[in-house]
Amino acid sequence: MLSVALVALSFVAAFIAYPYMPARMASHWGMDGEVDGYMARDAGTFFVPVLTAAIAALMHVLPSFDPKKGNYIHFQKEYDELVVVLVAFMDYVYLLSLAFNLGYSFNLLQFMAPAFGVLFLYAGAILAKAKQNWFVGIKTPWTLSSEKVWDRTHALGSKLFMAAGAVAFLGVLVPRMFVASVVIVVAAAAATFVYSYAEYQKEMKAKKGKAGLAGKGAKGKQRPQGRGKQQANR
Repeated sequence: MLSVALVALSFVAAFIAYPYMPARMASHWGMDGEVDGYMARDAGTFFVPVLTAAIAALMHVLPSFDPKKGNYIHFQKEYDELVVVLVAFMDYVYLLSLAFNLGYSFNLLQFMAPAFGVLFLYAGAILAKAKQNWFVGIKTPWTLSSEKVWDRTHALGSKLFMAAGAVAFLGVLVPRMFVASVVIVVAAAAATFVYSYAEYQKEMKAKKGKAGLAGKGAKGKQRPQGRGKQQANR
């Protein structure tokens, strides 16, 4: 499996790079591209490979625990590709961090931009395909309560993540655009949460309206029967 090979690649890179890493490694960068976190060499070198392996393993087993696992058949191909894309993303970011700690000078945000662009674009693509489940997608009380709300919310979320991906790619030329893409993703999360609630309320209102009409229709049908019985009694 490609994801397993990519995880193995990160460990190979870790063992090769370990002797050349500084005792105190840069491990986290702020939105301004400046280092704001450090780790000891052992943790800094092997933390990401171990984390990547754990994420890949978790994503491979999660569907088997999903109460709605039968729905994965509708987007299994996209789900498997998502695992590969996520592991490749982790590997790419890890290699950038190794290069930085080896002393190479570059604008980290500028190099991160295309990776986030691919990740956001693929997230948008899988949102358009994903069917109701408990682990992948926009999971709110309302999307999990209604398949129609799930589908409508994911159609919107797909467009927003695609837009974020396109903006992220612009970060290759203008690093600040990468930050803008992250803002779009955060806004997309908030927007889809509110949208799913509004769509659910709309659906419930429509159902109540239909139930009310059905009730009135049933009462209307009963009245002639009652009159017929009265006439028969006379």
